[in-house]
Amino acid sequence: MTAATHALHLAQLNVAALTHPLDDPRTAPFVELLDPVNAAADAAPGFVWRLVEEGAADATALRPMGENVIVNLSVWQTQEALWEFTYRSGHLEVMRRRREWFERHVEAHMVLWWVPAGHLPTVGEALERLADLRAHGPSPRAFTFASAYTAAEAARHGHAPREVSSPAPPPADHTWTVPLATPIAGVDPVVS
Repeated sequence: MTAATHALHLAQLNVAALTHPLDDPRTAPFVELLDPVNAAADAAPGFVWRLVEEGAADATALRPMGENVIVNLSVWQTQEALWEFTYRSGHLEVMRRRREWFERHVEAHMVLWWVPAGHLPTVGEALERLADLRAHGPSPRAFTFASAYTAAEAARHGHAPREVSSPAPPPADHTWTVPLATPIAGVDPVVS
């Protein structure tokens, strides 16, 4: 990596519409996997941060896109680190079983974008990126694993944020609570 890309991290938002409420017995296997998968993410090489609700271990109670839609928002040092966790860890088992708990996606449900190291994206910022991807397709501003842009490519196209000089290192537990942003005008609050 070049010096310019060291100062940028990869943010990701993933949304999923539940087929049943989290307290429904049919969703219990998913709920049982939350703590171990989140612990694995927290310990994964390249993990920086994930959104959690204040006083909780995860963000499943935050519902910025509707009552049946859960969100996962995190930041990783590199795209490779996120890929390794997503597809080469216990997280893959959850993905293989997702049809048991979640509706089939009819539009983009995951978005990636570059942020300055030390920046913690808000839910509002993440929803804006997802709306951009849904409206305009992949670009250096909002992309997917299948249509990825490097930090350098995003910078060349004017879509990478300015670097933050000497960002503070994350605390040892790597999880912080981020306040929920206000709804974004023009973003459909419900995922079909």
